[in-house]
Amino acid sequence: MLSAFLSRQRVAYFSMEIGVRADLPTYSGGLGILAGDILRSAADLDLPMVGVTLIARRGYFRQILSPEGVQHEEPDPWNPSDTCTPLDAKVSVSIEGREVWIRAWLHVMEGHTGDRLPVIFLDTDLPE
Repeated sequence: MLSAFLSRQRVAYFSMEIGVRADLPTYSGGLGILAGDILRSAADLDLPMVGVTLIARRGYFRQILSPEGVQHEEPDPWNPSDTCTPLDAKVSVSIEGREVWIRAWLHVMEGHTGDRLPVIFLDTDLPE
C-alpha cells in the first residue's frame, strides 16, 4: 500500500492533529479540521503531499450534554489498527535521557475527487 505513494517526492505537512475522518477522534478542534481540509484539498488537486501527525489514543474526549444542559466529557479511545496499516520501520530518539521508540501507521485519506494522499501517524505506545 505504501509503495503507491513512493513514486514521487512529497512535501510533508506536519500538524499536531489531523482530522482525517469525522468519526475518528484524531483531532479536537479547529487545527485538526484545518489540517484535514488542507490535505483533502491537496488530494483533490493531486498535489504531492504527505501528512504527518501524532497518535493520541486517549488524548481526546467526546462532549455529551446532560438533559439539564450540563456538559460532560467521556473518553473517546481509538485503535489505529482499525483504520491504519502499520509500517515496518521503527526509530528511537533520546528525550530527557531516555530512548523513546516510534513507529508509524499509514492512513490513506481520500479526497472528494477520489484521489488519495498518505497520512502518517507517529506512535510511541510500543513495548520497547
